[in-house]
Order: sequence, then C-alpha cells, then structure tokens
Amino acid sequence: MPKTVLVPVDGSPQSEVALDHALEQFPDDEIVALTAVDPIAAGYSAAPGAEGGYPGEWIEQANERADDILNDAVEHAAEQGHEIDTVRVTDRPARAIVDYADEEDVDHIVLGSHGRTGVTRVLLGSVAETVVRRSPCPVTVVR
Repeated sequence: MPKTVLVPVDGSPQSEVALDHALEQFPDDEIVALTAVDPIAAGYSAAPGAEGGYPGEWIEQANERADDILNDAVEHAAEQGHEIDTVRVTDRPARAIVDYADEEDVDHIVLGSHGRTGVTRVLLGSVAETVVRRSPCPVTVVR
C-alpha cells in the first residue's frame, strides 16, 4: 500500500532539493507538495499605499504566489516522470505542515532546511526544527 509523503515547498532551492529527495526515495508513494500562505508574514510585508498594501490585496497576491510555487513543483516532478498532488493552506508554515500531516495521516515528511545557525536561527525561528519536534510522523530534513 503506498504511503503519503508530504513535501513542504516555498519556492526556495532547499525545498526543490527536498522535493527531489522525496521523488528519488519514495518513487512509488503518493507525494503531496504543500505550501503555506503565512498571513502574518504577508501582512508585515504590505505597506499601506503600496501595491497590494490594502486588506485583501496582499492575501490575494500571496495566494497567487503560492499557486505559482505549487505549479512549479508539479512541473518539476513531471520533468522527472512523477505526478504529485498539491495543497495550499493559510497558516503559519510549521503549524500548517504539522496539522496537515496529522489530519491527513501522512506517513513521512521531507522538508528542506535553510541551514540557519546561531542568532539568526533564534530570531527567525526554524520551521524544520518545529516540524521535527511536533510531527506525528517521521521527518527527513534535507540540506
């Protein structure tokens, strides 16, 4: 019976490496690419009067960017002869990943690490670290 492998993608090179790893290591399993629209981060990046700076506009732009990221993941997988499923959620990334894995009975998570260390990691937090600590299933962190 195929397993479900969740691969969070954010358009970064690290998430592409994670997707490649999942496609290589789990070729017969169902792979789901997930991207999270973080309403807090999107809200901070929107300035009143700037393009997309009004309520509703920034979330629409963030959703469009998320859809572009997911479409790129589908195309990338297709180039390697694989079909993947996609899902877009609105939530903080670590929470979105853990909640989806729990609710959908995901068997494994493969995610990229940005490799931050020291003060940068403390100040910015670590999605990978939070997922590893709270995940209901095994997690592979790819660098």
